[in-house]
Amino acid sequence: MELKEKLLSSFMAFEEQIDVTSELHDVRTSAIKNFENKGFPTKKEEAWKYTSLNTILKNDYSVFPKNENSIEFAEVKKYFIHEIDTFKVVFIDGIFSSFLSSTTHDGIDVCLMSSALNKPKYKMVIDNYYNKIASKDETLTSLNTAFANEGAYINIPKSKVVDKPIEIMYFSTGSEATLLVQPRNLVIVGENSHVQIIERHQSLNENPVLTNSVTEIFTQKRAIVDYYKIQNDNHEANLIDNTYVSQQHESHVSVNTFSFGGNLTRNNLNFYHFGERIVSVLNGITIIGDKQHVDHYTLVQHAQPNCESHQDYKGIYSDRSTGVFNGKIFVEKEAQKTNAFQKSNNILLSDKATINAKPQLEIFADDVKCSHGCTIGQLDETAMFYMQQRGIPKKEAKALLMYAFSNAVIESIKIPALKQRITAIIATKLGVKIGFDL
Repeated sequence: MELKEKLLSSFMAFEEQIDVTSELHDVRTSAIKNFENKGFPTKKEEAWKYTSLNTILKNDYSVFPKNENSIEFAEVKKYFIHEIDTFKVVFIDGIFSSFLSSTTHDGIDVCLMSSALNKPKYKMVIDNYYNKIASKDETLTSLNTAFANEGAYINIPKSKVVDKPIEIMYFSTGSEATLLVQPRNLVIVGENSHVQIIERHQSLNENPVLTNSVTEIFTQKRAIVDYYKIQNDNHEANLIDNTYVSQQHESHVSVNTFSFGGNLTRNNLNFYHFGERIVSVLNGITIIGDKQHVDHYTLVQHAQPNCESHQDYKGIYSDRSTGVFNGKIFVEKEAQKTNAFQKSNNILLSDKATINAKPQLEIFADDVKCSHGCTIGQLDETAMFYMQQRGIPKKEAKALLMYAFSNAVIESIKIPALKQRITAIIATKLGVKIGFDL
């Protein structure tokens, strides 16, 4: 049985397993019908022109985990930012782990999506926010909506600065030969509030896993959100990450994506402006090799005047790896005084590595400052020679140049412990020990 048919036949059984309100039943039913009509995306669609899912869809994925698994903190400690205190929302094979988690309802809600969906006290919030910004047409988002039940629910009330970061962790144990998980996250940040969030999906062995994740982020007036995605999974893991951001007046949201591991990774990142003087920041670093594939698809929709967006993506590709950057800035007629910037810089370390870059501007306003650019090249041989002449070995010189290439994005990390962790991962990817204070 093909995966599409397996999912369609599993939908009714899924709804029977969980408590579903009539409103959510209607939402799920509409979503599964959209998925049934469209199926999985193919390269015939412009948005998926450079990324094929055919190979990973051939696996016979388990849709529901058969067993509830547990793991010890010592086994996964290295994946947490354990140097600092954080709130933690942890899932094992899609099931919440209370043992590894540190949630709270003390002034803020950092808890489970399933609780928010099914408890009456959250009904008003769910009615106002759940599935309101996520695309109703994007087929993989629809698939997630149909099966969504578990994930992180974060609700920060107005005028609240969250005193420590929030980690959202998804572990796959490999107890299933192949596993499909579909986490759903909802983040609501009130007026004048500030939160830092770190998200990671991690397989603990080499069994194939496909994660189809959806995150909705809502920021009210003058809210600040710093969101970090760490993608450094095993080579049999596949991730399709759909993130939708709704911004109100004077809010500031930055999403930083660090893509180092996994077999196939697709990041769909969508920003929508609903007020003036909004700032949106999209940064990314991709360092991959072997036959890895990373696809960044971004959209910033400027709908109001006097807003800014800044995109800066760096890519380093070796061996037979493939990168994709498909970014769009859309400026509506009313969005005068928009300042939008988009940049994709890439280095190919192998003749067999590939990058497909397609920066796009669609501007319907006449008083704007918008720019986009893309570079694809190799390391500067003159700089390499200069460093070697001063006693720096070739391997270290090469790594230092690549680190410097990525540094602008690294400097945007506002959590020192995370910055150190990302730098260490980059050093490992480059195969050196960087010998200066980070």
